[in-house]
Amino acid sequence: MYTIILGFITSFTLTYMIIPIIIRVAKERRLYDAPNERSAHVEPTPSLGGIAIFAGTVCAIVLWTPMQAFGVLQYILAAFILIFLTGILDDLVPMSPTKKLSGQMLVSIILAYKANVRITSLFGLFGIYELPEITSFSLSIVAIIGIINAFNLIDGINGLAGSIGLWACLLWGSWFAIIDVPAMSVLAFSLAGAIVAFLKYNLTPAKIFMGDTGSLFIGMVCAVLAINFIEINSRPDAAAPLHFDTAPVIAVGVLIFPLFDTVRVFARRILNGKSPFSPDRNHIHHLLLNIGWSHSQATVLLVGISIAFTLLALLLRSLGTIQLLLLLIGLAWLLSEALSYWERKKRPATDKNG
Repeated sequence: MYTIILGFITSFTLTYMIIPIIIRVAKERRLYDAPNERSAHVEPTPSLGGIAIFAGTVCAIVLWTPMQAFGVLQYILAAFILIFLTGILDDLVPMSPTKKLSGQMLVSIILAYKANVRITSLFGLFGIYELPEITSFSLSIVAIIGIINAFNLIDGINGLAGSIGLWACLLWGSWFAIIDVPAMSVLAFSLAGAIVAFLKYNLTPAKIFMGDTGSLFIGMVCAVLAINFIEINSRPDAAAPLHFDTAPVIAVGVLIFPLFDTVRVFARRILNGKSPFSPDRNHIHHLLLNIGWSHSQATVLLVGISIAFTLLALLLRSLGTIQLLLLLIGLAWLLSEALSYWERKKRPATDKNG
């Protein structure tokens, strides 16, 4: 347990100390995220906070993960470095979606092939239990890339991506600690410490953004935690005393907001004949801003919804995998449609006609 606490404290302290330096250097070098028509901010703001999150987290992991528990963590650290390079390059010299996706693909292959971060069972979802190896490998890559991009896409208002990532890390980090998986618990709490320090500077009025460096990194860590959570629960003799037969749906519940919003926005763009990667202001957090909510209010609401969906998935797990999944998706859809209707009603007439 002390390694978890030390990991949290180390990452928090390093991140908290590094961010003011990054802010000062960014101002001196004029490395700003300038506002545009899609931005939710109005002042030029440094967007390299992800550097501090990465540095604090990795240092804490290397310092405090017990060597006997390190295992495949060396490959996870290699993937960390690659996702960091992908993010920092995109923050400094914006990359095309294809190049960015290529970096994520390489990271996902390393995680699935070398670090064995894989989904091997669907727990009876659609009548499927154990997956063939090639299907397991392919599904795991899709899941990792999906979660990484989901966090990247919700990083549009102050505190949102960090707070959702913090909730996931605290929840899964505690679970891994209880079932005695020290490597994953140190990983989760190390990132949690870095995020807490970052949020001190990111909550409104934001002094710094995490940028793609931070959102891609947080998304990747959450993907590793989610898939390990699912995989450990796929073994009936594992995860005592907290074994869950509906682990995939619980993982969806924890990450319901970024996952559902990503699928929703991609589907809308495709139906409108656009590329799924074409930028717009149709994310749920944009709709909340459009109806007059502040960054802080929107973040609190969406984090609260994520917590509520997680609790719902835990409390109703006796329903079964497919029934619970349909319930969560249906409820998320109803809430998003209600918000879209509310936003359309409040939209000025000129916008409706335009």
